Amino acid sequence: MDFNSHTDGVVRVAVALVNALTPGEERGRPFPGPVSAGEAATRALRTVYPSYAGTTEPDGAALAEVAARLRTVFAAVAAGDIDTAATQVNTLLVESDARPMLERHDGEPWHLHFHGSGGTVAGDWAASCATGLAIVLGGEFHDRLGVCTAPHCDRVYVDVSRNGTRRFCSTACQNRVKTAAFRARNR
Repeated sequence: MDFNSHTDGVVRVAVALVNALTPGEERGRPFPGPVSAGEAATRALRTVYPSYAGTTEPDGAALAEVAARLRTVFAAVAAGDIDTAATQVNTLLVESDARPMLERHDGEPWHLHFHGSGGTVAGDWAASCATGLAIVLGGEFHDRLGVCTAPHCDRVYVDVSRNGTRRFCSTACQNRVKTAAFRARNR
């Protein structure tokens, strides 16, 4: 299931930033957040855009603030509260001053980008991620955003499977839950 190529990318960036930069739990263990927000943001962005140049520590800290706000969108969708998710996305769109721009780069055809008018790394990614999430929330697939249902894991995901039944952030969490269920049945 694809939204469109640019939307897919920025929604995956939103997931990567939330999971890399927000504290909580990950795969059954506490996740206090990264030691270096700049390095964590760079790794997260490179999972989607491998040629991404890098993020400074101040930009990483600003992206961590954006990621915390993006997390509320995923949490609201997971709780079935689309109104709160939409309100948060609308706030991010206004604050980042998301502006559409047709761009062509890296040998790709013209495609739509959304950047903030402030020209900051965090502002541009906030505008792009908020726009991508707005497209998802405004369509029929808003339920494809979620928070991992494995015990002691609150990492987020976007479900791009055909059947739309994903409940876990990773196969590791899915396997952990299956193993625990198997052990419980065979005691």
